[in-house]
Amino acid sequence: MAKVHPNAASPALELPRPAVSCRGGAAGRQEAAVLTVWRKSLLFNCSGFTVFDAKGSLVFRVDNYGSGSKGEVLLMDAAGKPLLTIRRKKLSLGDHWLIYNGEETVNPGFSVKRHVNFLQSKALAHVTPCGAGAGGAGHEVQGSYSQRSCAVYDERRRPVAEVRRKEAAAGGVAFGADVFRLVVQPDLDVSFAMAIVIVLDQMFGSRGYRIKG
Repeated sequence: MAKVHPNAASPALELPRPAVSCRGGAAGRQEAAVLTVWRKSLLFNCSGFTVFDAKGSLVFRVDNYGSGSKGEVLLMDAAGKPLLTIRRKKLSLGDHWLIYNGEETVNPGFSVKRHVNFLQSKALAHVTPCGAGAGGAGHEVQGSYSQRSCAVYDERRRPVAEVRRKEAAAGGVAFGADVFRLVVQPDLDVSFAMAIVIVLDQMFGSRGYRIKG
């Protein structure tokens, strides 16, 4: 396989720890963040994700132990500090996940539901804020996650995050579907965008990587 991660150093992105938010990213970030997502844990006998920035520094990790019977995924920073918890909503119709701040499992910040209207085939999922006082409009994911070609659109129909295939360097070994790019615009939080990718993988990814509820 082509080299996925040039380095495994400290994170280059400064990741904030507010309550769950879709807005912003690294403090003062003016350009799109281009991440390489590897659908593999760095730990032996674990499934998950390992995410690097454009310089090859580790920024996110997901390590799922055992069978994952709790229907829960924890997004961590490079040092293993919990950032967001993604949990399947129990007793709900269809594929429905909730995003919580840190390791909390009460008062979710966002809800992600799989799109079920097959007459509108472009839509994959809908992301909406939770709670009676939740402000702001939601996001919609369109495209094909299985083909690694999809985008997250904001309320103004602007693409604020995109999943793209990662191309190998000239003469190198081609990357498969387990290595891809995540491009996040400055007005979307980078960890929130990665949380959406994790949910998409649960909804549309290979069953070998899925967490059972």
